[in-house]
Formats: sequence, C-alpha cells, structure tokens
Amino acid sequence: MRGIMAEGKKVYFLSDLHLGARYFADERAKECAVVRWLDSVKHSAAEIYLLGDILDYWYEYRYVVPRGYVRFFGKLAELSDSGVKIHWFIGNHDIWIFDYLPTELGIEVVDGSVERNIMGKRFFMAHGDGVGRHSRTFAFLRSLFRNRFCQLLFAAIHPRWTIPFAHGWSKHSRQSHTECCVPSEKAVRCIHDFAEEYSAKHKEIDYFVFGHLHLLEDAPLSDNARLIVLGDWITKNSYAEFDGEQLTLHRYEG
Repeated sequence: MRGIMAEGKKVYFLSDLHLGARYFADERAKECAVVRWLDSVKHSAAEIYLLGDILDYWYEYRYVVPRGYVRFFGKLAELSDSGVKIHWFIGNHDIWIFDYLPTELGIEVVDGSVERNIMGKRFFMAHGDGVGRHSRTFAFLRSLFRNRFCQLLFAAIHPRWTIPFAHGWSKHSRQSHTECCVPSEKAVRCIHDFAEEYSAKHKEIDYFVFGHLHLLEDAPLSDNARLIVLGDWITKNSYAEFDGEQLTLHRYEG
C-alpha cells in the first residue's frame, strides 16, 4: 500500500460502457474514446475496476467469443501485462462471461458484490442490479439468465439468431426510458436504501461504489460513508478516481 502511494499511483472505477450497443451513432468512435481514456491512465493506474455492463451484450461460448471489441480488449491486455490489476464485475448486460477474460487477458471477473481494502479505505462495490429489494419479475429474470441449464439451452441456438435478438432487446429497453437514460425513482431509491441500511450495520465501510443507474452521484451516508454512482459512457463518459485520500468523480473530454 505504501509503495503505491509513494509512486503516486491511483485506482480508477467506471461502469456502463455498453460497448457494441446498436443505439450508438458510431460504435467505433465510442470504443476508441474508451481506449484513449485507458491509454491516458496507463502510467498512473495501480488498479482499474470495471463495474459492469462494460459490453452491451456478451455470450461466451466454449471455443469462440463474439466478434468486435478488438481495440478495447487489446488495451486491457496491454495494461494487464504491464502490471495494472483489472477487475471486471458482471452486470446485467454482460452476464455470460466465463473464463475468456481471466485466461486471455489476466482480468479478475467478479460476480456479485465485494468488500475490499484499497489504500487504507474500505470499499463495498457491485454493479448494482443485484442489491436491494426487487420485483418478483426482475428476480425471476435474473435467476433465469444465471441458471446454468438455461445458459446451455441458449448456447445451443445459433448466434445468428441470439445476437441480433439480444441487441434488439437492449435497444428497445434503452429507447423505452428517457433520452438521457434516467433510471426510475424506484431503482434509485433501492440502491440508496440498501447503502444506508448496510452502512448502519457495517460502519467500517468508507465508500459504496455502484454502476447500473447511469447517474453521476456522490452522496453522504450515515457514519461518514459515501455513496458513489459512476454514471455511464453513453452520455457522460464518466469515471471515479481514488488517490488514497479522496474518491472523486470526473468526465473524460478526450
């Protein structure tokens, strides 16, 4: 820890890139913007936390992976090979990640929430879709998508059918919300309530960090904890930066 601080290293957090989304006017430009940001932090980053929905859709077969994301994956490989620790949290869009990222890119894949000590502070991190209280419909769909037998059945369908279907569903879901990707009040309250309740019982937590909501937020909680929501790379190009003293939100303009 002291070595990281002495070298001026930082830890970065971002989420909801939704790379490959069909609703981007220029998918390639969006990917290149993310790659430029990664390149801009490669010398200062000790760790990078990708908190879910990094890809708009991903289904990883046993011997093949979907096309695309070459520049993005190449930059992650470069950073990982140089010693930057990269952690990828499974979101509700990139659920079906198995062993490709750890094996090929040296990335830790996290399914669910974790607590970590980072530079002397205690972090609770998750994508955000699985925390708090949800409707029965949401809970059913989430369990269905994560059921191994259902995944095997899905894998048996040719990708020429599943990939267009998944991207079409994602596009319809995005268009059914407001233009600025504002989440429902219920979804926002769900995460806020969870963080407040968890903070009251676990006073050692300094920061709660989530994605999922597509909001950019830094809010105080009980007992001096803070709730950080990372925004997205659909309209905000936002990320958080931790230097060992403060966790701050930023927008990338490059």
